[in-house]
Amino acid sequence: MNHFELYQIPVSFHPDLAFVKKRFYQLSREFHPDFFVNDSEEEKEQKLLISAQVNKAYQIFQDEQALIKYILIEKGLLVEEEKYSLPPDFLMEVMDLNELSMDAEDPETKQQIKNSIDTLQKTIYEPVKTIITTYQEGISSEKELLQVKAYYYQKKYLDRILVEL
Repeated sequence: MNHFELYQIPVSFHPDLAFVKKRFYQLSREFHPDFFVNDSEEEKEQKLLISAQVNKAYQIFQDEQALIKYILIEKGLLVEEEKYSLPPDFLMEVMDLNELSMDAEDPETKQQIKNSIDTLQKTIYEPVKTIITTYQEGISSEKELLQVKAYYYQKKYLDRILVEL
């Protein structure tokens, strides 16, 4: 059972977080290991696994990048530790930003780099914004999800530079 099925919500890049939180508390109570102390070891293990999935799913639903990754994996479009080829023009721009960030020592220069990265993140988000905000299971195409995948890897790359600043 995937996280969306567990929480009984439609597959979405923007799930209703108020409902997710409410459902998290319901599921946490329903599958809390303390309620199954008299069950068989097999049943306790099963409930513990579900309880762990409830927690993991909740964390993923709270993090847009993690949720994009999860959906793409579920759709078979992303593999852990995949070597994804980014567009050469993007790589050149990011390489320049990365070099600048390695040499940046003063706060003003670092802020300028952060602003450049923020602008670039907005630029790469624009083509997938509609796909991400209006995604519907069974209606949105694989081609659209592959665009989201490209965005995911580009954003991941930019986020790494920001962390190092």
